[in-house]
Amino acid sequence: MDPVVLSRLQFAVTTIYHFFLVPLTLGLSILVAIFESRYVATGNETYKRLAVFWGKIFLINFAAGVVTGIVQEFHFGMNWSGYARFMGDIFGAPLAIEALLAFYLESTFIGLWVFGWDKLPKKIHLAAAWLVAIASNISALWILTANSFMQNPVGYSIENGRAVMTNFFALLTNPNLPYQFFHVLAAGITTAGFIVLGFSAWHLLHDKGEAAGFFQKAFQWAAVYALIGVVAVALIGDAHGKFLGQAQPMKIAATEAVWTTEPDSADLVLVAGIDEEKGENSFAIEIPHALSLLLYSRWTGGVQGLHELQEQAVAQYGPGNYIPSVTITFWSFRIMVGSGVLMLLLAFLAIIRSQVKFLQKNTLFLKSLLPAMALPYIASTFGWILTESARQPWIVYGLQKVQDAVSPNVTAGMVLFSLILFIVLLGALVAVTGWLMIKSGTADPNTEKAAE
Repeated sequence: MDPVVLSRLQFAVTTIYHFFLVPLTLGLSILVAIFESRYVATGNETYKRLAVFWGKIFLINFAAGVVTGIVQEFHFGMNWSGYARFMGDIFGAPLAIEALLAFYLESTFIGLWVFGWDKLPKKIHLAAAWLVAIASNISALWILTANSFMQNPVGYSIENGRAVMTNFFALLTNPNLPYQFFHVLAAGITTAGFIVLGFSAWHLLHDKGEAAGFFQKAFQWAAVYALIGVVAVALIGDAHGKFLGQAQPMKIAATEAVWTTEPDSADLVLVAGIDEEKGENSFAIEIPHALSLLLYSRWTGGVQGLHELQEQAVAQYGPGNYIPSVTITFWSFRIMVGSGVLMLLLAFLAIIRSQVKFLQKNTLFLKSLLPAMALPYIASTFGWILTESARQPWIVYGLQKVQDAVSPNVTAGMVLFSLILFIVLLGALVAVTGWLMIKSGTADPNTEKAAE
């Protein structure tokens, strides 16, 4: 067993568990603030109840997300000390700002929001709700600032074998950062929309009277919110792909399984049998010129193949294999996009449901929204797998390889033990979080109203 492989797997497991929680926290914090804004503006108590009801699910996710996030930070010193030594001067600054500014701000105003109902003036309490939403997303911004450097290093110099920050402003204006941040934000909006849609659909299937009206309103808001999120994810993802076509051509070539250079125009591969040993596709179903259209917004435009890019990388960085796992990146992208297409269709149908009698009378659509709550999690998980695996063998693109970043004194047995431990403990945490979400999401809002 290779400690590098096990350490990568361990960090991947922790990241996936963490990212089960992050998007919903980001998106739901905004939606809760929107509900409270409507309450303050109109005086309609239903919006207050919506903010309280969905705010509980936000709090559950926030608490669990903090735990999994802290575990991630321990990895840097324990499993990735080579990375910590090389990147500490750059990586440390955004993480410190995230903790000192965003996280403390978020934690403080969450307390005011939770305990300030009917104690603080309405507008002050609303300000607390928006500060929680803003701080949650600023927290993501700082973390993605560090990650964007790993994807596209800027504002640094190499001194004594370490990356040293020379321009903090360059980190903040990294051209990769806006794509990553707004993509994650849109994913959070999508996730929140589908969670609210799913639980609202459950109540519409089971509840009658006032409760049904309460969740009908939540359903209508969530449908619009989800559609905005899905469309934004698609548009930002398209723009990011165009950027990566220039900044990381190897990632694009691996994602699209382009082995040989297509100099004039590139076809989009829908599905393929990928043979990484031979460096070719055993079969492929393609759309002519479609990849050129996606990358350049025109029918012509070449794409460098993996074999040519490998030769260039060897010439620039020395001997080695610079082609990432084509199978993983290729299918991760298609699972992500496929989930997105399904969410786009479902969100559109949810919006028009009130106008289409068939959708109103037939319960099949509402029932379909229950398993559909998993779609944004599937899309986000495979999106991160794509983002990180397609950068291999680099942990910091062009500067440090993964094999040089792992802790030299960590044995395979140590990593295997902690890997199993993390899978069990974090898996249990996520399972409990899911159970608490289901319990809160299926609770009777009238009972909660009486308790206020």
